Amino acid sequence: MAEVKIPAPAQGEVLVRNLWMSVDPYMRGRMNEGASYIPPFELGHPLVGAAIGQVVASRASGFREGDYVTSMLGWREAFTAKAGAVTPLINFVHAMDVPLEMFLGPLGVPGLTSYVSLFRIGKLLPGERVFISGASGAVGSFAAIVAKSMGCYVVGTAGDETKRAWLQSELGLDVALNYRATDFEQSLKNAFPEGIDLYLDNVGGEQLRMALDLMRDFGRIIASGMIDQYNDVAPRPGPANLYNIVTRRLRYEGFIVMDHFDLTETFQRTAAELYRSGKLKWVHTAHEGIASAPQALIDLNSGKASGKSVIRLGSSK
Repeated sequence: MAEVKIPAPAQGEVLVRNLWMSVDPYMRGRMNEGASYIPPFELGHPLVGAAIGQVVASRASGFREGDYVTSMLGWREAFTAKAGAVTPLINFVHAMDVPLEMFLGPLGVPGLTSYVSLFRIGKLLPGERVFISGASGAVGSFAAIVAKSMGCYVVGTAGDETKRAWLQSELGLDVALNYRATDFEQSLKNAFPEGIDLYLDNVGGEQLRMALDLMRDFGRIIASGMIDQYNDVAPRPGPANLYNIVTRRLRYEGFIVMDHFDLTETFQRTAAELYRSGKLKWVHTAHEGIASAPQALIDLNSGKASGKSVIRLGSSK
């Protein structure tokens, strides 16, 4: 923890007090050295991540005191930055009348990640057979809601019985499975007697291996994340059944959501419709204060969090 003095905004800048910040699986990868799609965190500098804040003072056109904004300047309680570093949220907040923190979850980047996975990458069609690993998480749960709204048969996994029951009772999945159960592999086979058309993989590891054996010909696997191996200290052998990609003519594609921000407006319209229809259900794990953030990240990567992990940094005016 470090305490610094925040300068008053210069011309073209805003002073923002963060209200909520996001804790996400990808942050674990940014603690590793080496080239990646996004630079690693730097020692001696604040971490960064998605946050929602409120403008305290502004010397930038288009921003007034009290406006809500999003930024990638989380892991701090307040900051001064150029106006281009923040994005106004006020129109969406007033139009949808939802809790602010939802814009870090189903109405924010996790929701967009789900949307890109299913439609731009996965080309989801109504009525298909869909498998979602990590379905109780921020990305997986929104994907499950969208797929169910299209009349798809949806099976999802979670890491304990409470999360599994939530998927079944609240999200209405056709089958929800606890991947820690001793009979999990057989249960997954039983859930897909006709095979899988589309697999949204948020986990990797053993669930990817199992899915590869259940994919239908010309099925699609979307690699959204692999949280199962983020803490590995040595390379892990890949699934021994990768040849199924060849014999079943599968498409296996990964993506990074920042390459698809052009879909944001389309995604938000879809999310708004789901919210108004009462189908957009979500759960989050909220921690209090910036000092709780390190433990929140540890809990997220060890499966202790439910849904979206967020930190409450303050209350709005």
